[in-house]
Amino acid sequence: MKNLFEKEAYNEVIKRLDNLQATAQREWGKMNVGQMLAHCSATFEVSTGKHSPPRVFIGRVLGPLLKKSYVSEKQFEKNGPTYKGFVIGDERNFNFEKDKLHAFITEFHEGGEAKCTTAPHAFFGHLSKSEWAIVMYKHLDHHFRQFGA
Repeated sequence: MKNLFEKEAYNEVIKRLDNLQATAQREWGKMNVGQMLAHCSATFEVSTGKHSPPRVFIGRVLGPLLKKSYVSEKQFEKNGPTYKGFVIGDERNFNFEKDKLHAFITEFHEGGEAKCTTAPHAFFGHLSKSEWAIVMYKHLDHHFRQFGA
């Protein structure tokens, strides 16, 4: 299973990010490409412990039941629900957001387990450091596919 601690997975997502264009059109969802980049950066703030959103009640109930699928090799579904705190509604500067996400991905990869949060995921609860690395890869893969990258 690919994860962002692995050099190959890191190189892959950086290449896909580098190939992403400001004119890319979404294949599903509501965000434009700049908003998607900002959305992905926001999730890295959580995975590295810079931001810790509170647990949501429904996640406390359903999270443990759905966690196995979340950290599996199965791709994330199109048009899945987005945590309200990660919905980006305003316009974003593509180049700024692309550079910011590049820095977050590199920080996460190079920092490895030492830079990974120990705080619980807002929906799924406790994730091991290797599970965080898996879901961060899967999340990027999901959104890069959304924009054809």
